[in-house]
Amino acid sequence: MKLVLIGIQGSGKSTQGNLLSKQLKIPYLSTGHIFRELAKEKTKSGRYIKEVINTGLLVPDERTISIVTEYLTRPEYKKGYILDGFPRTVNQAKEFQNNVDKVVYLKISQKDALWRLMNRNDIARDDETLPALKKRIEMFYKHTLPVVEYYEKQKKLVTIDGIATIENVNQEILKSFGWQYSQNKITRWKRDKRIILSVVGLPGAGKSAAAAFFKEKGFEIVEFGTIINHYIDKHHLDHTETNHKKVREDLRRKYGNDALAKLNEKKLHEVLKIRDTVVIDGLRSWEEYLYLKETFKQERIVILALYADKKIRYKRIIERGYRDHLYGEKRDIDELIGINMAPTIGFADYFIDANSSLTDLKDRLEIIYRIIYYS
Repeated sequence: MKLVLIGIQGSGKSTQGNLLSKQLKIPYLSTGHIFRELAKEKTKSGRYIKEVINTGLLVPDERTISIVTEYLTRPEYKKGYILDGFPRTVNQAKEFQNNVDKVVYLKISQKDALWRLMNRNDIARDDETLPALKKRIEMFYKHTLPVVEYYEKQKKLVTIDGIATIENVNQEILKSFGWQYSQNKITRWKRDKRIILSVVGLPGAGKSAAAAFFKEKGFEIVEFGTIINHYIDKHHLDHTETNHKKVREDLRRKYGNDALAKLNEKKLHEVLKIRDTVVIDGLRSWEEYLYLKETFKQERIVILALYADKKIRYKRIIERGYRDHLYGEKRDIDELIGINMAPTIGFADYFIDANSSLTDLKDRLEIIYRIIYYS
């Protein structure tokens, strides 16, 4: 399904877009996300978008249509998408040749939208002051409301009362498609294979941040290292590299180099009974990966590796409040060679540069998430 969400700021587009994305198993994205990602690319188009964004201007209609259309040819959008922020003008709607199936207009009054926006907790942008918000809403009525009328004439429009509760709005949207969401699933869709996604990387590379990102997407996280941490805490030991190494080696002597995979196998099976995707935080040894491949033959095993420079990784570890002294080249070498993590990182299906900000990391994870989950 190819779905477009339209509504003034504060109407709940991003909330419903993310919710529908999980339910319909198709990616949700905004033109803002598209432009931010392309602006990072060292291409002619990327440089152009970066310059336009930096000057605060709008990308012209013709260029916007071309950029969005080309972006949506990527494999992860083959089965459909939920698009927010485009088309913004009738001209864009007319020229957008991508066979939109449905357009959902979340209708809400300006008064209710402003109340929502001014009372939410995450206002931090300069363009979210009251005058700026009023200006953006004014621009919507002037340029984008005619788009609603355009799709209504094409009999593709569904108008939903956006002032209702999140759940009721969501149910009304699905009802308009002839679907019903119950028992945490829509029965029309079924994944061919369940996914075990393993996030790997050296200490401080951003594995915890990546796990948090996937948790926000609704995935269950299984932390392999929890077993070692619990043992250390239970026996009132200090979280030193020496103690962690001793516990890990004791487990390996008892169960083999794939110890943590074996000890977490039951938990993985339990999650996969009720979820189609599970994320492993802390897969390390090559033997653990091989054990998963042998044990979970019906599942798709995917490795996502994060990379960050040493200085950045060490700084992150120092700044965190837990085990903030466990860093350095000695630990890195032990992870790569002693634990045998090097082959796992080298064999990863996807790599992410995690040197920059958390926002950039989330943007990159969003791309990988869509590729892995929807392709």
